[in-house]
Amino acid sequence: MHFSDVIAFFKPHKTVPIIPWRADHRWQLSLSRVAILFFGLAIFGLGDSLLVQGDVGNAPWTVFSQGLTYKTGLSIGWATAIISIFVLLIWIPLNEKPGFGTLSNIVLIAAFIEIGTHIFPKQTSTLAGVVFALVGIAMVGLGSALYITCGLGPGPRDGAMTGIHFKTGIRVGRVRMGIELVVLTIGWLMGGRVGIGTALFALLIGQSVAIFLGIVARLTRK
Repeated sequence: MHFSDVIAFFKPHKTVPIIPWRADHRWQLSLSRVAILFFGLAIFGLGDSLLVQGDVGNAPWTVFSQGLTYKTGLSIGWATAIISIFVLLIWIPLNEKPGFGTLSNIVLIAAFIEIGTHIFPKQTSTLAGVVFALVGIAMVGLGSALYITCGLGPGPRDGAMTGIHFKTGIRVGRVRMGIELVVLTIGWLMGGRVGIGTALFALLIGQSVAIFLGIVARLTRK
């Protein structure tokens, strides 16, 4: 394999590809599709937990979750699940409808963040923390690519983002940025960890998801 082939293999994908396991509707379940969905959500949650344990700054929503743990005494997994449920309530006035993937997202990502924070050691050096953050971002990208391509419904946060976009006409990127700035600020004010890991996540997560969408598309191409 030439270097150009390697570069082409990791080229980011511009859209969500149509792949063999994609569902036609949000409740079209099969054993293989559900297994891919669950695996993707588990990888996503473990990746997010690496950012937490890296201790150099979390993803914006995890900053919010961590801040809530400091204020309530909840574990970070429970805090994540409760926030997801409240975000799902925003779907009601937006006329968004959840799918199997939406509900699975709430349960599994929270569960695997909780598991990851117990199995991965908290890092004490900045270098190790940055490595944890970079691996975590890659895992969140892979997990996102797998669960999104299943077509079983977006997670609560993504559904709120697209719902607000369709209701208001504001560009989806601006909606996403606005939401994340709000939750990041609230989480930071409650004591959630903001730092270089937060900046790396903001800069790299879009490319991470796009790269893994491209990899999934190329590996499943007939």
